[in-house]
Amino acid sequence: MAFRRYAVYHTPQGVLGGFGADWLGWDVESGTPTTPPEIDGLPAPWDDITSTPRKYGFHATIKPPFHLAEGWTETDLLTAFTTHCDLAAPLTLDGLELAQLGRFLAFVPTGNTSPLNRLAADTVRTLDPFRAPLTNADLARRRAAGLTPEQDALLLQWGYPYVMDQFRCHYTLSGKLPKAQATRLRAVLQDHVASLIPQPFRIDTLSLCAEDAEGRFHVVHRATLSG
Repeated sequence: MAFRRYAVYHTPQGVLGGFGADWLGWDVESGTPTTPPEIDGLPAPWDDITSTPRKYGFHATIKPPFHLAEGWTETDLLTAFTTHCDLAAPLTLDGLELAQLGRFLAFVPTGNTSPLNRLAADTVRTLDPFRAPLTNADLARRRAAGLTPEQDALLLQWGYPYVMDQFRCHYTLSGKLPKAQATRLRAVLQDHVASLIPQPFRIDTLSLCAEDAEGRFHVVHRATLSG
């Protein structure tokens, strides 16, 4: 399969990963559509809630999607990715909580996230030589969101404005909704997901993922953090 972009994600496994795949309607591990769970009381049609994040699958972004730079191959990237994971240490967070982040819903880590933030920053730095430079159109599209000077500097240096000090780990569950709908969705999902969230929450793998011609992401390789 020919891929357009690559990214490094944390893709949860187990019951939480299964729920996330079913809820979003796409399993990045198998590269197949899924059947959403039957949940009563949703504030909008399920497809409207999940259509935007569906193609990415259930994940937290560690290194944002990028085009492969000229002169590098997927094999080169995979080798560097696995070497990086061999050297990176696994980490344990207090847990996750279901949160409303403005107009969308996500699971976010609780407790001290400094080790996770360092892992994400190290991953961005280590694999950045494989990232193709942004085009003028890419820059204009990102800047249209209204970036701070720091975010714009990060965009120019690393190809994405929400990395390094601006990184906030989250596992997206919805697209942007009217705030009242997002609030209602959180209330509906809270009881449904409470038993699915591991406490503590361990991150001991990362996934190299890639985007197909239809814009859907697939796990290319899952590597264990063994540093």
